[in-house]
Amino acid sequence: MLLFMSRAGKGCRELDFYNKGFVKYMSQLIVISAVGSDRTGVVQDLSKVILSCDGNIEESRMTTLGSEFAMLLLVSGNWATLNKLEQRLNKLAETKDLSIAIRQTDTKVPGPGRMPYAVDIVSLDQQGIVFNLANFFATRDIDIADVATRSYAAAHTGSPMFAVQMAINVPATVNIAQFREEFLEICDRLNLDAILEPVKS
Repeated sequence: MLLFMSRAGKGCRELDFYNKGFVKYMSQLIVISAVGSDRTGVVQDLSKVILSCDGNIEESRMTTLGSEFAMLLLVSGNWATLNKLEQRLNKLAETKDLSIAIRQTDTKVPGPGRMPYAVDIVSLDQQGIVFNLANFFATRDIDIADVATRSYAAAHTGSPMFAVQMAINVPATVNIAQFREEFLEICDRLNLDAILEPVKS
């Protein structure tokens, strides 16, 4: 199955420009998400199609989740690339039993006056860890740029553990000392071992 999503309100106008040949060679950014059964060769299948359409993988995240393999890619190319990808990814989805969605995007402009911080969390596995962290940051207008989580068994006891790594962007208007104190307080309440530190450029 393949889903194609364009930016609301702009797709028809841009497609009309493409048909006239005005932006055929302009660089475009496309986000591709794909999920399918974990098997050997799934990355090769998707990357081969992207290459055959003259696309270039700028960024990607790929991981096994249960018995599924999930991929999220940022691909650059021109309008012809987008046109070919839509057709060939549809065929790939049908023949390789993948759920694929593509969406146009733009280069993200960094927000003014934000400081990058890294968050590392380790705790006994419990419900609501990600939600509580996300809620804490959202109520303070702090952007979450990246999140990675994993479950594992403790080395000696075998207890179920949970680890979270986040990249966040803190507004310059935030009082860092107060923010750090509030962050450690909520981590104490949730029994989370936490580290919060600025990302060195």
